[in-house]
Amino acid sequence: MQNVTRLPERQAEPEKITINLGHVDLGRIDLLVREGFYANRTDFIRTAIRNQLTNEGRSVAQTIDRYQLELGLFDITRADLEAMATAGEKLRLKVVGLARIAADVTPELAEATIGSLNVLGSLQASKAVKAALKDRTT
Repeated sequence: MQNVTRLPERQAEPEKITINLGHVDLGRIDLLVREGFYANRTDFIRTAIRNQLTNEGRSVAQTIDRYQLELGLFDITRADLEAMATAGEKLRLKVVGLARIAADVTPELAEATIGSLNVLGSLQASKAVKAALKDRTT
């Protein structure tokens, strides 16, 4: 993974998700917000998710080790992939977090240099590159 740059977490934009909650749960959240325990619904949900991830931290760490996953944010540049092509290597990346493939990476370069891409989190790449890697991305 020498050609992949690990970025500080603050450089990544958060991913938006949508969830469905029952009326009673939503009302209970609103009550806590109204009483000042949380600034808003989003604050409550982020806090709940972080607390649950902390509670499950050991299990997550063991799973990352077991599957040899990389944890973090990865920026895959054109130069990285061109260097791999020159070396005759293929990138096989397993990420828990964010993998970004630079906008100047062509679908042809991606196909030639990316053997597999397993992303648990988010993959940011052009539509053309995502389409080219469709059979190699999980």
